[in-house]
Amino acid sequence: QVQLVESGGGSVQSGGSLRLSCAIFGRSGHRRYCMAWYRQAPGKEREEVATINTFATTTYTDSVKGRFVISLTHDKSTLYLEMNSLKSDDTAMYYCAAVSTYGGNCPPSPAPDYEYDDFGTGTQVTVSS
Repeated sequence: QVQLVESGGGSVQSGGSLRLSCAIFGRSGHRRYCMAWYRQAPGKEREEVATINTFATTTYTDSVKGRFVISLTHDKSTLYLEMNSLKSDDTAMYYCAAVSTYGGNCPPSPAPDYEYDDFGTGTQVTVSS
């Protein structure tokens, strides 16, 4: 089990940018992890936004392709989500997630949140038009 702590959320106008960070604690040295960002808007289910596996292969949900970039530091201590050209539809609570069950690969996208073992408590992103 890993501990995940998100930060970097805030309020921004449409068209603006934010960078979310997720500090990762308690990684097991012999395990390989898939890392992901999820988001949940009011009244909606939590949805997968982006994933990165241990081989640095990334996936993105269609609505953020070309605008968001997921990345992981070389020492695998911090996960980022660079968000550009933000829209009001991006308003949500954003969560960092981790899973090691797949040996470093990620579950097929889009994956329901129960496919992941660990989540942080989230950071709020609000985009005003």
